[in-house]
Amino acid sequence: MMLLGQSIPPDTAHAVSVSLPTWQACVGYEEGEEWVLSKMKHGYPRFFVHGTISAFAEAIVKEHGSPMQHAMLFPSHAVADRCVEFIHDQVPVQVKGENLRIIDLDPHPSLSGSIESKRATKLIPSVSAVLLSRNYRKHANAFWQHSGDGISSRRAEICHKAFDDGLLVVRRSNEVALKKLQRPCKGPRRYQRGNSMDAVPKAPSDQGHQHPVSTDAAIPERKDYVQYVEERFGRNLDESLAMNAKLAIRRRIAGSLTVDVDLLEKAGEAGRARQVRGFSEDDVYLYPTGMSSIFNTHRIILAARGARKSICFGFPYIDTLKILEKWGPGCLFYGHGSPADLDDLEQRCKSGEKYLALFCEFPGNPLLKSPDLRRLRSLANRYDFAIVIDETIGTFVNVNILPYADVAVSSLTKVFSGDSNVMGGSSVLNPNGKYYELLRIAQTAQYEDNYWSEDAIFMERNSRDFVSRVERININAEAICRSLKASPSIKEVYYPKYSSTRHFYDRCRNLKGGYGGLLSVTFNTTAEAVTFFDTIETAKGPSLGTNFTLWYGCPSVQTVYIPVTLCSSPYTLLAHYGELQWAAQFGVEADLVRFSVGLEDAANLTTMFERALAVLEKTPYRS
Repeated sequence: MMLLGQSIPPDTAHAVSVSLPTWQACVGYEEGEEWVLSKMKHGYPRFFVHGTISAFAEAIVKEHGSPMQHAMLFPSHAVADRCVEFIHDQVPVQVKGENLRIIDLDPHPSLSGSIESKRATKLIPSVSAVLLSRNYRKHANAFWQHSGDGISSRRAEICHKAFDDGLLVVRRSNEVALKKLQRPCKGPRRYQRGNSMDAVPKAPSDQGHQHPVSTDAAIPERKDYVQYVEERFGRNLDESLAMNAKLAIRRRIAGSLTVDVDLLEKAGEAGRARQVRGFSEDDVYLYPTGMSSIFNTHRIILAARGARKSICFGFPYIDTLKILEKWGPGCLFYGHGSPADLDDLEQRCKSGEKYLALFCEFPGNPLLKSPDLRRLRSLANRYDFAIVIDETIGTFVNVNILPYADVAVSSLTKVFSGDSNVMGGSSVLNPNGKYYELLRIAQTAQYEDNYWSEDAIFMERNSRDFVSRVERININAEAICRSLKASPSIKEVYYPKYSSTRHFYDRCRNLKGGYGGLLSVTFNTTAEAVTFFDTIETAKGPSLGTNFTLWYGCPSVQTVYIPVTLCSSPYTLLAHYGELQWAAQFGVEADLVRFSVGLEDAANLTTMFERALAVLEKTPYRS
């Protein structure tokens, strides 16, 4: 069994999951108990701020803030500004101007001008910090969690080094920034000349008066400065590789790139894919996280179509619903995603109600139900609303949902990456969709590429065998389902193949597509759920789609999202801990346990599950 608080995978600096190996540890995490929190060195990045990010934030506060302040870090001023706006919306009366301010940090001004220096500048990204009173930290944390737009741990690592070296400075006029850096250079001695101050020469003196630093005078020193930057940071990142990695990812998502690529050369010409006429990688946009793709898709549709209510159809991942509720005019929520819900929606539309867009998952998480996309598309065409489909769980290897969607979104963090060591997200525009031109224009005007280059390089590398991994995971998941369904200890197995909505899934299933690697189960009693979770020998922690099997349980006291292993964890507990009764009314039981199946040998996996089931059969439980 992995230790409590250990990163998943072990010894991985930028892991996106953490071990919560027992049911009680999951409850302790939700309750904020010290015996759990004190051991947490890692966590899912939108819920647990990585140590490198926290350290960088503290350094910024120390230099530019006050002891009573906290900093939240974002990849651009625009994102930071949205955070401030959100906080003002949450607490409009209490927030005073002096309690909220944005500090923009850019590469040092002397890293500009020449081709060499521009190349060096690309090695050091900008970052924007929101400095706020600790009283408003919970609202900033909510923005961080819901939007998914915070900086990544790799970006923080690079930025913190640059900040300490005086290479990342407050965005001011050139002279002010240069003056700020009149301190001893922290670089190697070979880059220091005489009294060099960060390789920026002092202006010559004339009777005590200072003259501006001339560009020509700074150039010789700048060359050494640039060399220092490239040697300090270039070993970690080659910008040309990053650009090619992003192109390769976009083409892989488009379905036209399924082989390994050499990032030293551009990825080959992409073809058309996904059985949608006119579709190419130009319709694919990358984001720092999967939730960022959903948040920004909603934001861009609002900008393109105006303020209208959205629709959330089917029981969703928790933050999708929160986004639709907290940004814009609100949300009509159909938690069952049933035919009766469709009938109600149709009647509302007939009566004249207007909607912005309908958001759904295919299939849903954690009940693995599939919505009737054909009927939804028909309603959208008749009553003028867009459709956004989250294909994270289905994956485009298994299902082709783009013909029914205006936008398809996905969390690349999950099975697309598989290694649980990098975050990422994507959105895809349907070029034949009713709102394509409108959304493309809005994307052109508002889209920011905030996906940090080093993360893109890891994501590209991880995803090269994406297709073959999905095919193997499909086989493993079905094998586990057969074992679980045969056990008298299991109350219900939730999996697209065994769902009452299977015919909706099969309608979109590709010719060689399977039913995915995610499944959920409920037990006859809570005690059985706890025993099974504590007994099974998989990794147990947040997230899904890993190459190894994860456990995500949901004790009855757990109805909050917290991923617990590839076999996941007490899902309801971790995702809905504070709203268990609310989740139960939509069929998401408090003791539901979610599993994300990996690449292990199918026979070994089923044996592992059968051993845990055997323990239940030997122990008497009362209903």
